[in-house]
Amino acid sequence: MMIIAGLGNPGGKYDATRHNIGFHVIDALAATQHAAVNQKKFKSHFAEIRLGTEKVLLVKPQTYMNLSGESIGHWMRYYNLTPDKLLVVYDDMDFAPGEVRLRQKGSAGSHNGMKSIIQHLGTTEFPRLRVGIGKPLWQDAASFVLARFLPEEIPAMREAVALAAEAAQCVVQDGIQLAMNRYNQKKENPDQNKPAKETAQEKEANQP
Repeated sequence: MMIIAGLGNPGGKYDATRHNIGFHVIDALAATQHAAVNQKKFKSHFAEIRLGTEKVLLVKPQTYMNLSGESIGHWMRYYNLTPDKLLVVYDDMDFAPGEVRLRQKGSAGSHNGMKSIIQHLGTTEFPRLRVGIGKPLWQDAASFVLARFLPEEIPAMREAVALAAEAAQCVVQDGIQLAMNRYNQKKENPDQNKPAKETAQEKEANQP
């Protein structure tokens, strides 16, 4: 079993903001399995799906961003899962809008949701999937993440949500290392929906 948790703030007021991109990825992944994230437990909305042979719990904490760890900690203890069985999806200002990056472990950086999860789990060694939202040009960071995307950014973000859902599924079915090889590349063509070029290892493996 694995948990995929997308971070965001509850309520319609925040639905389309940059900080809620994690919620949108969870909803997109649920939709691929004809599921809805509408059950409630441990201060979260959740759904159970299957990806291949793996049971997966999709979780959207409803505690507000800076308390995300409360809900996720409850779920991890309830199922007695090790940290490698958690994938956290969240927004990242260090990447351009539309970029998707996987990482096996690491610090929280300036992200309050990740700080809360690390505090409640007592470890930084769990996989995470970051979706770029860009950097503020004139706003402070707090105002920027709670703002909506610019109209010209929306097409790239829609593609990013779909790509992130695909990457999350790859983590579950093929493992974090293979998923990182496939998806951790800058998007050279903004109209391209598929993962970027093959890695050198994949290209060699595909030679006749």
